[in-house]
Amino acid sequence: MPMRVQTVTRNCEIPQAVRDRAEEQVKRLTRFEPRLASAEVIFEEERHLKLAEGVLSVDREEPIVAQGEGGEYRAAVDQMVERLSKILRRRRSQTTDHKGPSLSEVVGPGE
Repeated sequence: MPMRVQTVTRNCEIPQAVRDRAEEQVKRLTRFEPRLASAEVIFEEERHLKLAEGVLSVDREEPIVAQGEGGEYRAAVDQMVERLSKILRRRRSQTTDHKGPSLSEVVGPGE
């Protein structure tokens, strides 16, 4: 089932190209966590600073949240996606490190 990505704007106008790029980059995060169910990208503008916030929903887990900011929305989206991917990579390495050795490693081949 493909991941659902929703974009929300708060007190600002976002070009369609920026929305499409944000959706495409967020969908690529499924390579780090295949259980991603949905994502929400929130665009906001404070004074002259552009903000992008990403909220990822993972099945049976707490949502993952990261923010990015910059002079343009493109830079804010890039920073947000980088932070989300870093969180997902760290979580994946933690879960794989805690697993015990596989049966084939314990019992040698041919035994």
